[in-house]
Amino acid sequence: MRLLIAMMKHETNTFSPVPTPLARFGNGRGPRYGDDAIRAYRGTGTVTGAYLELAAEAGAEIVLPIAANAPPSGPVEDSAYEHMTDTICRAVEAGGFDGILLDLHGAMVTKKLEDGEGALLQRIRAVDAKTPIAVALDMHANLYDAMIDNATVVAGYRTYPHVDMAETGRLAGSILLRTLRGEVRPVMAWGNAPMLPHVMRQGTADHPNRELQARCARMAHDGALAASLFTGFPHADIRNAGLSAVVVADGDMALAQRLRDDLLAQAWHDREAFVFQIEPLRAAVARARQMAPSQPGEGPIVLLDHYDNCASGGTMDTTVVLAEILRQGLQDVAAFAIFDPAAVAQAIAAGIGATVTLSVGGKLKMPAIPAESPPLTVTGRVKTITDGRFRNRGPMGRGVMSEMGASVVLDTGAVEIVLISQHQEPSDLNCLLSLGIDPMQKRYVMLKSRVHWRAGLGPLARAVVECAGVGVCTSDYGQLTFKHVRRPIYPLDLVNR
Repeated sequence: MRLLIAMMKHETNTFSPVPTPLARFGNGRGPRYGDDAIRAYRGTGTVTGAYLELAAEAGAEIVLPIAANAPPSGPVEDSAYEHMTDTICRAVEAGGFDGILLDLHGAMVTKKLEDGEGALLQRIRAVDAKTPIAVALDMHANLYDAMIDNATVVAGYRTYPHVDMAETGRLAGSILLRTLRGEVRPVMAWGNAPMLPHVMRQGTADHPNRELQARCARMAHDGALAASLFTGFPHADIRNAGLSAVVVADGDMALAQRLRDDLLAQAWHDREAFVFQIEPLRAAVARARQMAPSQPGEGPIVLLDHYDNCASGGTMDTTVVLAEILRQGLQDVAAFAIFDPAAVAQAIAAGIGATVTLSVGGKLKMPAIPAESPPLTVTGRVKTITDGRFRNRGPMGRGVMSEMGASVVLDTGAVEIVLISQHQEPSDLNCLLSLGIDPMQKRYVMLKSRVHWRAGLGPLARAVVECAGVGVCTSDYGQLTFKHVRRPIYPLDLVNR
């Protein structure tokens, strides 16, 4: 047996000013290829890691032409997209494969294309019309017909934070292998609902997504090979942004359609619960101040700067929440993190132990939103300097090497501010431990995150306070101008059906 495995992943925030050239993929070093890609992902808790494991179990020959994954940002440069898809399609053209396993995101937008994944699948089918294709997608995928029409099986993550990437890859890959053995004949039904769930209400620890994903899991007992509810990625101003579902059945299209309709109906019924209620920033920080634990070690209060989450395309350099923390005098705080390569370089030049005054953040303009975040002037001691590399301990992305670029910790006395030079969401505990910060020894931890932080740090939190700052990941849809998404759509419009 001969299998082609490929990864091409990007969640595109069309409101983000952060560019997405080819170099952004692969921790800022560009994609990985061939044996290098296999070494990087073998044994990791990722979709590609699961594909490699399945292939090894089956005794299959593996070809992995490219593994490309970039943090969310603005639309992918066309030249980068063409390079990645050309690399995959050249491998397909070489032929001789029994199956193709793709690790995609499902919300890739390029300068020219709304549906980067669907266009890739169409290109593959133009070269090879018959070889079965398995596709694993992120829960935040925005589905289009081309994704489903040109694949054999599609399966999506059921957890947010995404701690089931490997399980999803194993599910999609196993169905493909069963198809090759003639054990099943997959058919798929998909559809979407006219709704844009707020990302802050999509976590699978909470209603309503908790129940929706549990229903997906139970559908295996109803005869489904796979059932996926995609909450969608709302910060993409494209026609099909929003919630959708796909069900894979064994030759029974009527069953797939009925189960798909059940998921969509349940999601629509619970649509109001997908709307995020915003608390003013000053009130949120004041509330956190009143909740302060009497001493470190009781677990920190987590302050979420969720409007500026780089894992949703945020610049990660807005300073409004940090400034409010300083203004209200919170003590014993760790703040992760401000993206500011220039400030990092200044701190490194000053050296460990030096006291420096820096202008941090506020460097990237955000023309898509009617708000600004000016640089913040802070004075502190350079406490830590690192190369920013750490290996994820999991459960999310276990074993994957992450890179923050050159990084420093600036201690102001009240707040230890992490400054980084590559975007990195704090989804893994090692992002802090690698810098010498133990969150259990802090009264507060400010994180530029929305939900993924719960994977690595959630069990440590004494309480959570959501802070509405400034950024292109805003939970206030009134700050965003949607021109291309289908209308009417809830909650942008009051939709009844």
